[in-house]
Amino acid sequence: MTVPWKTIAGGFSMPVLGQGTWRLGGVSERDPKNDDARDVAVIRRALDAGLTHIDTAEMYAGGHAEELVGEAIRGVERSRLFLTGKVWKSHLGGDGPLRAAEASLRRLGVDAFDLYLVHQVNPEIPLKETIRAMNRLQREGLARNIGVSNFSLDRLKQAQALSEVPIVANQLHYNLQVREIELSGLLDFCQETGVMVIAWRPLRGVDCSVPLLTELAARYGHTPRQLALNWLISQPGVVTIVKASDPLHLAENVGAVGWRMAEEDVERLRREYPDRRAVSEAVPLI
Repeated sequence: MTVPWKTIAGGFSMPVLGQGTWRLGGVSERDPKNDDARDVAVIRRALDAGLTHIDTAEMYAGGHAEELVGEAIRGVERSRLFLTGKVWKSHLGGDGPLRAAEASLRRLGVDAFDLYLVHQVNPEIPLKETIRAMNRLQREGLARNIGVSNFSLDRLKQAQALSEVPIVANQLHYNLQVREIELSGLLDFCQETGVMVIAWRPLRGVDCSVPLLTELAARYGHTPRQLALNWLISQPGVVTIVKASDPLHLAENVGAVGWRMAEEDVERLRREYPDRRAVSEAVPLI
């Protein structure tokens, strides 16, 4: 199938569902015992299923995840792919983002990212310095678009004020359970100003046995997991990334696209899903 794309004000577009690569090849360092052939097969299986957006980062497995992605996409027409990369917070000073992007592109075997993000905040490095470098790498053609990840509302506004080019995306921890971006006003701001929200961990912690979720899933003829994913992508300016090593989970994830929840059901889940968390336990916004 072909995964639909979503466009925000300003014209930036990307697929509504993509594949994540966190923990492929290792965690923060390469795992010498990792089954690389298996991980390459996981990426190719997702590509074959229509997930042509691949989200990776220099920090994943110490760069080895990018090498695995590079192997998986070898021979795939570049225009079929949407590649997102991220510079780690220790490389945000000086020309660090440029050097990081160049190294990542070499590992991937491509010339440019479709989207390149600041992975996490580093309060010890002036944001002005980081944004200057991000602007430069876009001007030099290393990335077609730039964005941020895990930026709070105030920090996103600062980044926008410092940038000469649009900050087109903010990748954030957001799902039915974790609602920090709603409560802080960040979701509304992104939707109003044309910043794509890319939700990571869209299913982690979501209780698929919640009666409201199972009720609506039955009504729509989909699984609760599919409903939880569709809840995100049915919202304006929100897309998401998932990771599935199991072929059955992959098929289930792909079944979350190609249809849309009614607005009243999106809002009902927003209001009534239980045990919501006000702050991300993984990466709280600062």
